[in-house]
Amino acid sequence: MRRKKRGGLWWHFVSLVFVIILSFLLLMAILAYLYIRLGNETIQHRNPFPPILTIVLFSLVIGTTITVTVGRKILSPIADLIKAAKEVSTGNFDIHLNESHRVGEISDVAHHFNLMVQELRSIETLRNDFVVNVSHEFKTPIAAIEGYATLLQEDNLSKEEHDEYTGMIIDSARQLSTLSGNILKISKLENQELLTEQTEYRLDEQLRQALLLLESAWAPKQLNLNIDLDELQYYGNEELIMQVWLNLLGNAIKFTPEGGEISVSLRPGDPWISVVISDTGIGMTPQVRKHIFEKFYQGDPARSSEGNGLGLPLVSRIISLSGGTIVVNSEPGQGSTFTIMLPAGSE
Repeated sequence: MRRKKRGGLWWHFVSLVFVIILSFLLLMAILAYLYIRLGNETIQHRNPFPPILTIVLFSLVIGTTITVTVGRKILSPIADLIKAAKEVSTGNFDIHLNESHRVGEISDVAHHFNLMVQELRSIETLRNDFVVNVSHEFKTPIAAIEGYATLLQEDNLSKEEHDEYTGMIIDSARQLSTLSGNILKISKLENQELLTEQTEYRLDEQLRQALLLLESAWAPKQLNLNIDLDELQYYGNEELIMQVWLNLLGNAIKFTPEGGEISVSLRPGDPWISVVISDTGIGMTPQVRKHIFEKFYQGDPARSSEGNGLGLPLVSRIISLSGGTIVVNSEPGQGSTFTIMLPAGSE
């Protein structure tokens, strides 16, 4: 049910000031009348009411004029805020209030309103991108499977064509399976607050194992590996932490050109264990760095077929659940460095 419309804030302000002025003048008139009536018998016969009424009316006109003028100036930013809030409520986030005002509180309100709109705009963009990316990521392999399955129905296919089409169907099915698995995994992790199935194991050996598993990716590119790992026992979820190294190292390999270098270091500490993975790859712009841990965000659209934008969000969530932090430093053309800090506490 629609609320009954009331008078505007400006009219409330003007009415309040008007009532105050009127009350003050009436009080002054009463005091003046009493003074004349009781204190000065000679003035009684001069009929003081016309001058008093004239003063009252003149004061009311002047006071009301000043009130209207000042009220408009003071309440104008509030009216702008109300108008902007209405625009935001309709989904328009391209709103910006003027933050330059003599009244500090009004400037603060405008500033924080602009910050709120900026965050809402980012959330709306992220939500739209999420829907578009999920649809796209599912649609691409499904369309490929459908297309190659249709080609397989043709007569007189050669063995090479048959093998090629079935291979593409298998690859697309694997891509779809991986995407579905990653979505389920990150959904599960986002609703999980504690890690389970934690064991004690050698963290340095796990990093070496991750590099060996990725040998088929870095060996053809003739990448130089700079490995500096201290021997270290770590207590955590071995499977999930392995997922962290595979994602970070896989990205480093993917975005480092042939002949480049990847460095991995592991240092024990108290209370933190430090793992640093760096590369001499293409690097990232500040805009990309800001969003890399968001689901389905891909900073390089040209390489979208090589991933689904879930790797780094998974990494971030696993590190967070492990009680650690992850920080990235990167500049375009200067490579990237990921620093992971894990708690050194044991079972």
